[in-house]
Amino acid sequence: MEKGVPRIKLRLEYDAPLVLGPGKAQLLRLIAQHGSISAAGRRMGMSYKRAWSLVEELNRAFVQPLVDSSRGGPGGGGATVTPTGRDVLRHYESLERLLADRGADDLAAIGGLMKQGKDA
Repeated sequence: MEKGVPRIKLRLEYDAPLVLGPGKAQLLRLIAQHGSISAAGRRMGMSYKRAWSLVEELNRAFVQPLVDSSRGGPGGGGATVTPTGRDVLRHYESLERLLADRGADDLAAIGGLMKQGKDA
């Protein structure tokens, strides 16, 4: 991250109940990339149980599941991000870009009002 440039972490809270933030978005990206919930969880430094729990939370919150998975076994399991999951991720990423692009002046203004240096 460039010095002095703030990060935006978008966190959407719904009454579903669901919190959709950077972690779940990254989990969806990695499942799509690796075709595996366990591989995605490992890449994020979380247990399979935690990754699976987050996937279940996402799937329960939406009309259609965001991740479709098949059990392991002789042929191995796998997971895919569904069309609904891809749509949710696309909209989430669009909101992130919107905040970064259209909010740049406001972010700079807030930064200008902050203490600078080691006294901060």
